[in-house]
Amino acid sequence: MGAGLFSVVGTLLLPGLAMLVQDWRLLQGLNALVTGFLLLFWGFPALFPESPCWLLATGQVTQAGRILWHFAEASGLDPDDSSSEENSLATELAALSAGNPQPQYHSILGLLHTRVTWRNGLILGFSSLIGGGIRASFLHRLAPGEPAFYLPYFLEAGLEAAATVLLFLTADRCGRRPVLLLGTMAAGLASLLLLAGAQYLPGWTTLSLSVLGLLASQAVSVLSVLFAAEAFPTVIRGAGLGLVLGAGFLGRAAAPLTDIRGRHGFFLQDVVFTSLAILILLCVLLLRGCPPQDHLPLLLPSHSG
Repeated sequence: MGAGLFSVVGTLLLPGLAMLVQDWRLLQGLNALVTGFLLLFWGFPALFPESPCWLLATGQVTQAGRILWHFAEASGLDPDDSSSEENSLATELAALSAGNPQPQYHSILGLLHTRVTWRNGLILGFSSLIGGGIRASFLHRLAPGEPAFYLPYFLEAGLEAAATVLLFLTADRCGRRPVLLLGTMAAGLASLLLLAGAQYLPGWTTLSLSVLGLLASQAVSVLSVLFAAEAFPTVIRGAGLGLVLGAGFLGRAAAPLTDIRGRHGFFLQDVVFTSLAILILLCVLLLRGCPPQDHLPLLLPSHSG
């Protein structure tokens, strides 16, 4: 969620940067330059070390030990100290590295061999897809006709910030699944009411339902990613999280259909996403925490829970 807040801040600052630059080519070049800094994560392993948890889960004990020792030195601790805590860590690492175990890498297809984790991943990817796709319908009703150029942009960014802050306050206190269930319920109900009676509802009701639906859909998207980061096993967490994020961006790709005026495209999009929002509400009820049998590393089908 912290990364989500940084994304919102960048979204809100982008129009100001565009006004300063006054040239879309230069703006695109600046965006590409900033994005290029992400290569530091790959090109400088000493600056951005690999996760020791992932290294241990994949059997790379030696690399994990080096990074843990580096963390200890950076924290002002002496790794060669004879205290019990350091000795315990050294003993455990030595026991794990006995026999020179070979690294064991796992494919995302390994999820097919687990009963709970693959189902959770499928449901979370589906909810991310719907959360990203249905928001265009709410945004279209918030800014009908020909709005100011930046109005839909700031509406979406502002409500995304509000949804992220709301999740900060509720996700840990109330639990991931209840909040996700409430978000999908609010988004589905708001979409259903707007689809069934938008032409009969007063303007303030349509506006309120659109704000509620957009806020709920933003919360569903963010919480689906957060839930996925906790539900996927460590050895394939990056790949699984990428699939859930990709599903959300795929849903956003349906937004241009809202520009089809005077045709059946926009209405059909509303019907499809409203139906899927009701369906995902039922699917969220099937989300479960990973039992002990589904813990790392990935197990064979006969042992998965």
